[in-house]
Formats: sequence, C-alpha cells, structure tokens
Amino acid sequence: MSTTDRPATTTPRRAEVHRLRSNAVGLTGVIFMAVATAAPITAMTGNVPIALGSGIGTGVPAGYLVATLVLTVFSVGYVAMAKHITAAGAFYGYISHGLGRVAGMIAGLLATMAYVVFEASIIGFFAYQAHDTFGSLAHVDVHWLWFAFLGLALNAILTYFDINLTAKVLGVFLVSEIVMLGLTSVVTLFHGGGPDGLMAGSLNPANAFGANGAAGGAVGLGLFMCFWSWVGFESTAMYGEESRDPKRIVPRATLVAVVGIGLFYVFVSWMTVAANGAESPAIAAEEFIGVFFDPTERFVGTWAVDVFKVLILTGSFACAMAFHNCASRYLYALGREGLVPGTARTLGRTHPRHGSPHVAGFAQTAVSVALVLAFFLTGMDPYVHMYTLLAVLGTLAILIVQSLCSFAVIGYFHVRKKHPETANVWRTLVAPLAGGVAMLYVVLLLFQNQEAAAGEAARTPLFRLIPWIVLALAALGAGVALYLRARNPAKFEIIGRVVLEDTAERD
Repeated sequence: MSTTDRPATTTPRRAEVHRLRSNAVGLTGVIFMAVATAAPITAMTGNVPIALGSGIGTGVPAGYLVATLVLTVFSVGYVAMAKHITAAGAFYGYISHGLGRVAGMIAGLLATMAYVVFEASIIGFFAYQAHDTFGSLAHVDVHWLWFAFLGLALNAILTYFDINLTAKVLGVFLVSEIVMLGLTSVVTLFHGGGPDGLMAGSLNPANAFGANGAAGGAVGLGLFMCFWSWVGFESTAMYGEESRDPKRIVPRATLVAVVGIGLFYVFVSWMTVAANGAESPAIAAEEFIGVFFDPTERFVGTWAVDVFKVLILTGSFACAMAFHNCASRYLYALGREGLVPGTARTLGRTHPRHGSPHVAGFAQTAVSVALVLAFFLTGMDPYVHMYTLLAVLGTLAILIVQSLCSFAVIGYFHVRKKHPETANVWRTLVAPLAGGVAMLYVVLLLFQNQEAAAGEAARTPLFRLIPWIVLALAALGAGVALYLRARNPAKFEIIGRVVLEDTAERD
C-alpha cells in the first residue's frame, strides 16, 4: 500500500508523518525477528561457557529456568500495554504513557542508544568469528575489519527494502542455528548424556542460587549471563505498526518468543551440562566453546563442528541485522516527532515504495561504521573489546528501561486509570511489580559483576565510563523534556505521542 504522508494522531495536535509499511508482516515474521535479536546460537555459545566456568557451574540450566519465569512475568504487563498502544518506539511510547513524558524521553534515549550500540557489538563478534572461521576452514587470512564492513553493508542493503525481505533472511538463518543447537542436544539426550548421565539435578531451581556450592559472586555473574541471553526479545512491539494485526500479533509474538526461547535455552544448557558431565565447569573454564564443539564431534561427527562454526557466523550476522532494524525504528520514532528541528524530514522519513525507515537505517549504519573504526584505530580487539564493552553498555541501558516499563504498566492502568476493562490485580499490578523488582535485581547483578562480565576489557577507560554514559544520557533526556515543557509546551505534549491513526491508543 502507499506509504506517502498521512495524518497522524497526536496529543494535542496533528502532524504530517511518513509512515512505515502497514500490514507487511505476520505473526511468524515478527517472531523470527524477535528471536533473531535474542540470537540463540550466539547467546548459548557466548554465555553458557561463562555461566558454567565462572558462574553457577552445573546450575546453569536452573538459572535459565529462573530467568524464563521472571521474564514471562515481566511480559504479562508488557503485552497488556501492547494491546492498547502500538508504536515503533515501543518502550519509548509505553513509558511516556505510563510514567509521563520526562520518564519517556529518558527511556527513549537510553533504548535508542542501546540498540544503536548493539549492532556494532554483534558485528564485532561476527567479524571475529568470520576471521577465525575463514582461517580454520578455508585457510584464508582476511583482516576482521573487512568482515565488519561487509556485515554492516549487507545490513544497510537488506533492511533498505520491504521488511518481509529481512524477515525471510532472518528466518532462514534462525531455523538453521536452532536446528544445529537442537541436533547436538537431542542426540545427547538419546545417548543418555555423557559420563555422568543426564544430570537432572542441574534443573533444580535452588541450584540457580548457589545450592550446588557456587560462591555468591559467581552466582550473581551466572544469573546475569542467563538474563543477558534474552536481550532483544522485547523488539516484538517495534514491529506493531508494520504487522497485520498488532493488537493480536504483538502480545502473542512476545509470549511465544519469551517462553519458546526460554524452554529452548533450558534444554540446550541442560544437554550441554549433561554431555560434559560433572566436570563441565572445569571444561568450560579451560576450553570455553569446547563444551559445545567436543560433544558435537563425539556424538554427531567432525562435519557437524564445521557446520556449527559456520552457523555461529551466520547467526551472529542475523542478530546484528535484527538489531539494525530495532535501532532504525527507534531513530525513526524519535525523528518523526520533530523534537529536534529537521529530524522529521530526515530520520522521520520512510521509503515511498518499501515503507522502510531508510534514512534512519543509513544513519544507524554510519554510527556503527564510526564505532567500528574507533575500536580499530585504538588497537582494540573486535571480540574482547568491541563486542564485550558495547554489549555491557547496551545491556545496562536496556535493563533499566525494561524496569521502567514494568512500573509504567502500573502507572498506565492503575494511576492514570486507563482501560479499566483490561486492568486487573494480577495482570497489570502484581505481575508488573514483581517483574520490575526482578529486573532491578538484574541491573544490580550487572553492577556487581560487570568486571567479570567484561573480562579483559574491564581494564579499558571505556569500561569505567559505561555507568557515566548511561547517567549522562538519562540526564540529557530529562533535560530535553524539562526544557520543552518550559519553553515549548506544544512539543513537550508530543513526546511519545506521535502514533498513526490505525495504530493509535485503542479504546
């Protein structure tokens, strides 16, 4: 359908905005993009070894089980908001409506920054893996920087077109990586596990909190790595304006993504522990990703290890592409409100044929290129430094925003008394309160364990600046909102409120 300018519903005035392509993607496509953002193969191979070797040891499956339960509770309130508010800004719009425009502006800047740096972070992992994979399999030595530029260029090109193209590409990569992880896990199950059997005790939730003898600090790191594996699942709401039936699709896609990813993580981490036996923590500490490659070679074959390496590469690229989509839509959502002069005609534009936020997409690519070059020119490693530092920075910001979103649900339904037909004690009060407190606990875990999570990168100046960057952005968001409230009340009223007629707040 046409994507030319159409009137938009705003509070308190109407404005001309360029719209995203509506009715472009269905339930399956939204799920694919959300799960690709969470990146199962990257999350498992990158986080499970750390949680095993330096965290909660054989209690890792229990950690993922606890994380699944917490995030499912968080999602209850999140999807309640999604049934009434649909906007590409997701958290930005939700928090603006639930906690007010000042909090919304803070959340908008933090969320945007998180998704912007996530693409460069994952591209660092992709470039590192590409350099290693091409070296080990094709015996070709190509500098990681060229792979990083190739990945960013492909992201810019693919996401320039109709969102369906992105959904299809992500779908192929996602299914491939899930099949690979599932293959080794299922074969391990049929073999009855490794030297110590299936080790069903590793699923005991008590082990997530150190009942298996893990030290307190290690427990915190292990639990944080489990929660870190989900970052990106909330992106379902960003595609509401482009989905065929957002009121139905976004809530369903969110719950399917959270529960589906969670059960898969629990199963894969359990089989990984079972395949390596009681010595899993020692093996992970010494061989890292060997906890996946060794059982794959033993139970499936050497060929499967080579395929595994290639799929880690394609899976990380898919994850970077998904984050590119997220960042583009946040930049677009902020830009179309025109709070900064000129952004409505630039970042807020969409492609007349494809309906994609193409200007915001190119802006996102430019920022990612600048970040990659900054790490390269300062002699930093794409994995040790770029991937790790930007991931910690983005994760800290997005966890804070998720916490605010939980309390925004309470504010929207119970303080502002919106939609009493949806509000109830469990869905919009108890669950969001529990989810918000739990997310704040995860933020605390990150603060307590950020040095361990960052590893060698913790010795860099950027690492020490991470909390201050987040604080500075929050202060900037509050400052912008308060300035507009005092000097330009009309623009202040627009914050988080520009939504399209057919996706406006629903009665």
